[in-house]
Amino acid sequence: MISMKQRWWVGALSLVGFGLLLAVGGESNAFMPKGGRALLVQVVGDSSAKLRDIVQQKHTEAEWLDYAKEQSRTKPMTDKEQATLAAYLAVNMPAAQGVQAAAALPRDGRDLAWEQCQNCHSLFTGFLTQSGAATRWRNEFQFPFHRNIHMTPQEREEFARYAEINMPMKVEDVPEDLRF
Repeated sequence: MISMKQRWWVGALSLVGFGLLLAVGGESNAFMPKGGRALLVQVVGDSSAKLRDIVQQKHTEAEWLDYAKEQSRTKPMTDKEQATLAAYLAVNMPAAQGVQAAAALPRDGRDLAWEQCQNCHSLFTGFLTQSGAATRWRNEFQFPFHRNIHMTPQEREEFARYAEINMPMKVEDVPEDLRF
């Protein structure tokens, strides 16, 4: 039988190995569906007056979806991308005063998943191949091993909305070296 201490060491060494794999392999999250921040930049640009205006507005998700559909006429987006953008804007806007560029925007669901999920388990089995409504994803944060994840309530909501809209991914869309 493996002790808790041995499990911890196996987990820690796995994380180190995975980190090295990413560093050497140059993996990025580009294979994942775009998150709301990336879609917003796609629509309005990185540091425009339009971006500064958008981030100070507050609308319902349905109103933001109308906005996304309107923007899609000139900057084409899929229905999922429109929904992802609308959810991101509804959860995160208005943003803190002084947001001038995309780098200052709140992290989106893709960023949060990439940065947080693989700290403890496989991104592939723990997130990318999972499905469920936002409620299911919110409930994940109630489990003891997820309570300590360093995310604000707003980030947890962003994560839940992104996951509901964009997960699961097709296995063949995930790079082979991340399928474990």
